[in-house]
Order: sequence, then C-alpha cells, then structure tokens
Amino acid sequence: MMTATLATGSLLLALGCGAAPSATATSLTPDQPVSTTATTSVSATVAPKTEPTPIRPKGHTIKPHEVRWESAKPSRDGRTLKIVWWSGVEPCAVLDHVSLRQTGKRVIVTLYEGAEPGSEDVACIEIAVQKTTTVKLKAPLGHRKVVDGAKL
Repeated sequence: MMTATLATGSLLLALGCGAAPSATATSLTPDQPVSTTATTSVSATVAPKTEPTPIRPKGHTIKPHEVRWESAKPSRDGRTLKIVWWSGVEPCAVLDHVSLRQTGKRVIVTLYEGAEPGSEDVACIEIAVQKTTTVKLKAPLGHRKVVDGAKL
C-alpha cells in the first residue's frame, strides 16, 4: 500500500512540475510514461504583427476632428510622406481629409477623422486599428521638420 501511495504521489508531482496539459491531452493510465516535454502555444491575446491598413481620405464625414499620428516616413525621393496612426474601425472612424501646410522650415500634417453618414445608430467595437495614408509634398522634404498639426 505504501508503494502505491508513493507511486501516485510521484506521478502527481511529475504532472504538477511538467508542462501544462494541452487541449488534446488524454488521461494517463499506470502503464503510460509521463512526458515532461514543454509545449509552447500562442496566446489568444497576442495578435501577430501586421502592416498598417492603407487608407484614402473619403470626405463628407460627420463631425470631423483632428487625430494625432504616430509617425511620418518620407519616401526615398522625399516627395511623399507615409503617415501612420492608430484609429478605430469604420464606419465610426473614417479618414475625412488631410491638411498639409508647407513652409521652408517645416511641413505640418493634420489628419481629420469622422464617422460615415448614416452610422449614427451603428455599434462599432472599440478596437485599435493601425492605419496609414500617403501625402504628396509640393517640393522634396529635404531638411524640413515634419510636425503633427493635431499636437499644435
């Protein structure tokens, strides 16, 4: 009896110290060896890294407002800027237009978002979506500073 108790205790200890059981785990019988090989799984809360969703301004949104952007990357020739920002889902968060003010010292880029007409009674999930849009400059960027107009 003492041997059976020690064997059961050892088995439980080995199972407790091993990897968490997988979704396909089956119950063990006394004849089966206990595996202590660790398994890895991807958490459902960690999304894979994806590229920002390309967006074009649609215009005519309801209550357009300024939206802060995260980064502005110039093209190799400096004639365009790729603007990246975090937003919500459509039809509740739609790029209305981009304001672009250019001087000899800086380029001020301001994004405006609003809701699509007719979406007043739509329920949109509150999830962050990374978006990008490209703006064309009148002259190459050169040494000019790019500024977020929503932060001014």
